[in-house]
Amino acid sequence: MKPIKNAVIFGAGAIGAYLISGLSKTLGEDLIVCAEGERKERLLKNGLLINGEKYTLNVKTPDEIEDPDIVFVCLKYGALKGAVPQIAKICGSETIVMSLMNGVDSEEIIAEGLGDDSRIIYSLIRIASRRSGNDIRFELPSGAKMGILFGEKGSSAVSERMEAISRLFDDAGIVSHTSENIILDIWLKFASNICMNLPQAVLGVGIGANTDSEYVKDLEHKLNEETINVAEAMGIHMRGIDEGSFRQGYVPSPFIRYSTLQDLDAGRHTEIEMFSGALIRLGKKYSVPTPYNEVIYDCIKALEEKNDGKFDYGNVGNR
Repeated sequence: MKPIKNAVIFGAGAIGAYLISGLSKTLGEDLIVCAEGERKERLLKNGLLINGEKYTLNVKTPDEIEDPDIVFVCLKYGALKGAVPQIAKICGSETIVMSLMNGVDSEEIIAEGLGDDSRIIYSLIRIASRRSGNDIRFELPSGAKMGILFGEKGSSAVSERMEAISRLFDDAGIVSHTSENIILDIWLKFASNICMNLPQAVLGVGIGANTDSEYVKDLEHKLNEETINVAEAMGIHMRGIDEGSFRQGYVPSPFIRYSTLQDLDAGRHTEIEMFSGALIRLGKKYSVPTPYNEVIYDCIKALEEKNDGKFDYGNVGNR
């Protein structure tokens, strides 16, 4: 396969910033961020501050992009369905599409818009990141398979497309690994997000609570069991896998706040639809009960409503 010479990124948040920080140095103007309207103007004017370094971006609308070698989808889950027609519009017959959104259904949503999944390389990403306005900071925690993990659906072999992506990432200094079973790896990451990310978001505490509280550990276990049960019903066999596989990407500092809690802290809507929302929908499809995820889902949606100002009765004392 020919080398990858140009790339398009949908989404310039923390995950997009990780790609931008590496690929901009090797691709230059051939790295394009796709955006329209006010967002395009803002990104062109302000660029991004990534780990303290200012990056000027080449931002184009879908109408200005045609047949890139590769498209990276790094959007918030709520923005994906609206962007699918734009992704389909710019893709040529040989364009590779990678979704780094860390759920279990973004590839299927994109494939529906493309008409098939033959152009999709399945993937996930493990980085620790935080964002404040235009300032994005990230780091790769110590541990196995940090960075980007990718592979061909249903195949353990390293394809020519995967080799081309590996060369692209290596040249850009982007940490990546190929996977022999990418669907299983995606579900392991998904389970980690559900059972570790979500309880701490409801409690509003650092990740150390997952270790220090017997009750949080019990909730983590029950959420994980529901995830495993749904996966098993889909033919994805996670039961019996070492517990450490579910904790890949775990940051040892007990004060770390994962993405869902970061969103709530900042008053943003979370990606609960991508996590418990997706699991609940799959549970209904495959007749697998998911009661603990349903409670977590309701709690986080209520916290979003509180952030939106729908209610906040505060502490006014006894009357």
